[in-house]
Amino acid sequence: MRASPSPSLVGMAMLVVTLFANLIAGASAATKAGPSSATWMAESIMSRGQGIMTGSGGTSELLQAGITQRALSAFVAQYPDSSLAHDAREYIRKSAKSVVPFTLNASHDALSYPLDRLSTGNALLALSSDSPDNRDFEIETTFLDAADALRESIDLNRRTPDSGLWYFVYPDWCYLDGMWSLTPFWTAYSVYAESSLGANQNSTRDALFEMYYQLELLWAHTFHSPTGLLVHGYDASFAASWADPNTGASPHVWSRSLGWYTMALVDTLEILDLYPLTDPALRCVMVEKFGKLASALVAAVDPTTGGWWQVMDAPGREKNYIESSGSAMFSYALMKGARLGYFKNATLADTAKSAGIRAYEYVSDTFLVAEVNHTLGYNGTVSVCSLNSTASYDYYVGQPINYNSVLGSGAYVLAALEAERAGVYW
Repeated sequence: MRASPSPSLVGMAMLVVTLFANLIAGASAATKAGPSSATWMAESIMSRGQGIMTGSGGTSELLQAGITQRALSAFVAQYPDSSLAHDAREYIRKSAKSVVPFTLNASHDALSYPLDRLSTGNALLALSSDSPDNRDFEIETTFLDAADALRESIDLNRRTPDSGLWYFVYPDWCYLDGMWSLTPFWTAYSVYAESSLGANQNSTRDALFEMYYQLELLWAHTFHSPTGLLVHGYDASFAASWADPNTGASPHVWSRSLGWYTMALVDTLEILDLYPLTDPALRCVMVEKFGKLASALVAAVDPTTGGWWQVMDAPGREKNYIESSGSAMFSYALMKGARLGYFKNATLADTAKSAGIRAYEYVSDTFLVAEVNHTLGYNGTVSVCSLNSTASYDYYVGQPINYNSVLGSGAYVLAALEAERAGVYW
């Protein structure tokens, strides 16, 4: 039987895992008369029934649930007293309940789902806590059982010879895509285990450095020198037709995969900053990586639109286009990084924030669609792109564009919330 968490640590661990930093700090965001675009999109996602796991929606279903839970959790954190907040809390719970039956078996999790499965872990942890946000609901032990199984599945996940986590079933292939699902959850669970399960501080420290090692491996193998960005992934066995003979890297920088990695850095840093025993050396290297990547992202902005290209190492090339999910992810990460003080250079902080706001405004003007049923649609999000392909330029620009993909609209909610914190509304 699990021991009850210490009340003093529940506030830290459980609010950390849902990224409710503004509630911990006692901050409140500025509000605007009438629905903001973040509110409108959050409500629209719920009205479309997105982010609910059915088991028949393909391998990205858990990621769709995870981004929905994260976007709505961020919304509730920023606007806890809004008329939509209660419905959003109920919807997060509904989404989390839908994933529980699919994630209770750690071995099955590790062998049957991509690392994206872990994107639901933060909500599962939060819903298992005795926090104020759960005051209207009965706490269910199955939420924590599922979170425990997801954490165990990391240990059971197949690895490359240098201990890189396979993204999915493809032998020795590691993707940027899985990092946003992996690192915030692994970090939050490690903090939770120390505060609530009695794990010692050395175990937490070791887990956090192992978490960072996955980020570092990907950086080392996928760094694209001409742009300072990271390509989609790498094959540690060098067997893939697309693998670089020296690094194993795939040939192109795909915007959404890099978006997941960039959000992983800023969201994980936020959690680490709320854990009082974070090793300064760990925080330092993560801040440094985020700063380098942010500088490269600012340089990669399309000067005409303020968005980012689908294939980022080929700006302006025929058939290339500004993609809405990656652009929203970068917008969110740059604004959030500036707000939380993760840029050592004041000039970079200003330019990153400006780039994030400009991208938010472009995405809002270009990809939002006011529907006749009064919901807000979201266009311009590319379908899933996989390295189980030619990984060629033509492959990336030839994938279908999806309307109302929650992978794009969920990222948009996160970007809109950051913009609204800065007093920018659409």
